[in-house]
Amino acid sequence: MEKELRVIISGGGTGGHIFPAVSIANAVKALRPDAKILFIGALGRMEMQRVPAAGYEIKGLPIRGFYRPLWKPANVGVALDYLRSKWQAKKILRDFRPNVAVGVGGYASSAALGAANSLGIPTLIQEQNSYAGLANKQLAGKASKICVAYEGMERFFPAEKIMLTGNPVRQSLLDATITREQSLKSLGLDPAKKTVLLVGGSLGARTINESVLQHMSDIAAATGLQFIWQTGKYYSQQIAEQLKQTPAPANLKVMDFITDMGAAYKAADLVISRAGASSISEFCLIGMPVILVPSPNVAEDHQTKNAMALVNREAALFVSDAEAPGKLIGLAIDTVNDDAKLASLHEHILQMALPDSAEIIAKEVIKLAQ
Repeated sequence: MEKELRVIISGGGTGGHIFPAVSIANAVKALRPDAKILFIGALGRMEMQRVPAAGYEIKGLPIRGFYRPLWKPANVGVALDYLRSKWQAKKILRDFRPNVAVGVGGYASSAALGAANSLGIPTLIQEQNSYAGLANKQLAGKASKICVAYEGMERFFPAEKIMLTGNPVRQSLLDATITREQSLKSLGLDPAKKTVLLVGGSLGARTINESVLQHMSDIAAATGLQFIWQTGKYYSQQIAEQLKQTPAPANLKVMDFITDMGAAYKAADLVISRAGASSISEFCLIGMPVILVPSPNVAEDHQTKNAMALVNREAALFVSDAEAPGKLIGLAIDTVNDDAKLASLHEHILQMALPDSAEIIAKEVIKLAQ
């Protein structure tokens, strides 16, 4: 009879942390259906909705990020919340009695895995980015195993603990059976035309949106092409107002949010996207030609570092956030019309794919628990 498997998974704040966390939980469940899994997140953050929607229980901590610069008086309250969170995390762990704890980055994981370390519970951390996050760097010393998505992570973590696994992605993307033609028809688009998909994450990306708004005439003139533009929920109202003044051309489909990204990727010949770690892992696994526009509003400019890991292997194109409004749409039109370039990007990005990440990590989690 196998020993009971009880797993804590902690982290979140963004979809980039939550998708891998849920994928790891699903993979653990697939290998050990009897496993008891509890998530620990930060109150008020995205994981508090997304994790229960995926079918798992989650406990929230009152943890939040420090303000910059660190000497701001408000950080006294942040520090007190951290101490309160670590105390609460210890109580949750004592009640749940896990035999292993997994951290995927984000505020909550620093308190939850810090508590696990102090209670002698083995820990595994998963780092999605090519530039390690603060929480994971702090936790690395006491972690038993560190699963990474990029080579060269020895500059952040002890080399003997590192395992190159890749990032777990949304299973629905890999399971999408819809054809390109079906996907385009479901979106009311022409299967005979090449398609550019612009996405800025679920909330949207202001720079990508501005790039579209400033180049409506170029999009309208590209008669052999069609564009799918996900504006993001945050910007949808504002853009709807602007489109009343300047209506979108017939070859531009405007959507505030795309629920089925698997179908949207199937429809696309080229994607324009931010350079979040989860998105990049998805593009690698499906071999998607992509132009990356890294967000400048992230810690340590890690999205630029993620993007350059691909650009240096000729696996993606890069446009800086500052240059995007001027050159992004022109580059997209030139690239999608260049079959040789699309084929080269497809081939090189596929070579960077690391499949079965969630299952590989889940096996390590189970091994540590035993």
